[in-house]
Amino acid sequence: MEPPDTRRKLLEELTERGFDKAQLQEFHKILSAENSDLYDVFAYVASYPNILDCSIPAKVHFTGYEPKQQEFQNFVLQQNVKEGVEELDDTKISDLLILKNHAIADAKKELGNIAHIRNTFIGFQGYLFGS
Repeated sequence: MEPPDTRRKLLEELTERGFDKAQLQEFHKILSAENSDLYDVFAYVASYPNILDCSIPAKVHFTGYEPKQQEFQNFVLQQNVKEGVEELDDTKISDLLILKNHAIADAKKELGNIAHIRNTFIGFQGYLFGS
């Protein structure tokens, strides 16, 4: 257990950076750690072994996907790192296809029909998130 002055310093630094008490309580809820000390929650997050370093270019190779599909998957992952997790939302498929291929028709030539592209887009995320 950390001494009280260490905890106080942590809270002061968080406050200086714009985190208020309500936000910190919400952070507890998100992690299902309402009954845990904030310092312990941050220690857990800091030591969590599965946090990926997003500065390393994302590149995956899943079996069962064609090379062009894998190229698109890697493009989506790069956009996720660059623009944020919203890029993995299925409502972004059209935008991503246009960004990569300049037109939906060109994307369909490379990746197949829209249903197939959508299944690929959603399917590979199951591997990413373990579902």
